[in-house]
Amino acid sequence: MVDQSPCKADIIVVLGGDLRGTRVLKAADLCWQGYAPRVLVSGAGDLYGTHESDLAIRWAMAHGYREDLFIPFRFPAQSTRDEEQAVARELRKLQVKRFILVTSSFHTRRASLIFHQVAPDLAFCTVASPDSYFTPDSWWKNREGEKTFLFEWTKTLSNWLRL
Repeated sequence: MVDQSPCKADIIVVLGGDLRGTRVLKAADLCWQGYAPRVLVSGAGDLYGTHESDLAIRWAMAHGYREDLFIPFRFPAQSTRDEEQAVARELRKLQVKRFILVTSSFHTRRASLIFHQVAPDLAFCTVASPDSYFTPDSWWKNREGEKTFLFEWTKTLSNWLRL
């Protein structure tokens, strides 16, 4: 797990794949605290006819955050690597030099490693959003935590092998 202190940045990036909304709320809170002026919200594509980034933004708005804080990034990612390559291209278009990467605690290590590979020219810090089922000291105590651990390590191994 990678969980750094938030850094001042040009933008905050929320990776898709969070079905509980903790990532976008963590990013919105960091934005509200003044770490960056906007949040780029990525996602994996359509869920019941609505892009994940749009659902995440609606969720944040339902929790009191202003819509103008968010930039939806509608990209049909099939993997973290695909998503991060597309996000890196978008960040370069926006002339971002430093960003905050927000993703779930269990996803931080792999996501950070991939961003260092696909965007070595961009500086960033990684901030973990909480996951109610996965904590480093007790993930094995519930079925969701065990599944999360297994899936994440399978994806990590696949990334190492470039599968």
